[in-house]
Amino acid sequence: MSLKKAYLLVISILLIDQISKIYVKTNFFINEEVKVFDWFRIHFIENEGMAWGAEIPGEYGKLILTLFRIVAVGGIAWWLWDSVRKNSSNYLIVAIALIFTGALGNIIDSVFYGVVFNDSYHQVATAFSENPYGTWFHGEVVDMFYFPMWEGFLPSWLPIWGGKHFTFFNAIFNVADVAISTGVGILIVFNKRAFVVEEKEEVLIQN
Repeated sequence: MSLKKAYLLVISILLIDQISKIYVKTNFFINEEVKVFDWFRIHFIENEGMAWGAEIPGEYGKLILTLFRIVAVGGIAWWLWDSVRKNSSNYLIVAIALIFTGALGNIIDSVFYGVVFNDSYHQVATAFSENPYGTWFHGEVVDMFYFPMWEGFLPSWLPIWGGKHFTFFNAIFNVADVAISTGVGILIVFNKRAFVVEEKEEVLIQN
């Protein structure tokens, strides 16, 4: 895959990610939900940007997280460029492009949304508000896709969760998260095909 095609993939997914986030941010308030099907809902939440809503404690936790992710995205961008330069397999290039796009999409939220939008609690946010909810590098990531495929109480004989209310699948995510997960999935499932070029090069060097 050429670098031009990789960039086109990145830009296309990034646009879908940001358009969906801006639409939800400017049309929903926090925890507002629209039921598409019983097993699929649009449910608007915001988080600090770590998996499963985890946070880095402390006054500078959010800033540290955002700066770390910017550095990581820079490294992934170099990996993408280097893989294209080395004519690596399309599996690897697509996977890296998806991971890069997802990370970049969530970084945009973290860096800019805090100064672009006002808050979404009990109201619909507006863009370029005179009263933004945060500062540079302190924005929150917009999530909206919710797939509660099954909800109910588990049998009491089950260990740990027995007798408790349980929801499968209870994660709420966005397009960027899907891109990252898909990219990682490609690297895991198609590992041998993704790294075939590198393996061939190692054999040549050893010979």
